[in-house]
Amino acid sequence: MLRWTIAFIIIAIIAGILGFGGIAGASAGIAKITFFVFLVLFVITLMRGALSK
Repeated sequence: MLRWTIAFIIIAIIAGILGFGGIAGASAGIAKITFFVFLVLFVITLMRGALSK
């Protein structure tokens, strides 16, 4: 999941440099969403690991 976030950030940076504002904004938005999903899943995994001990 974190790899997808990094990929979308790179796409947003390249699109921003080349002047494609709409694509850059959309890619940045997708990167934010995937990053927050990653964080939620990471916290859930940590909690499940701590509770199983």
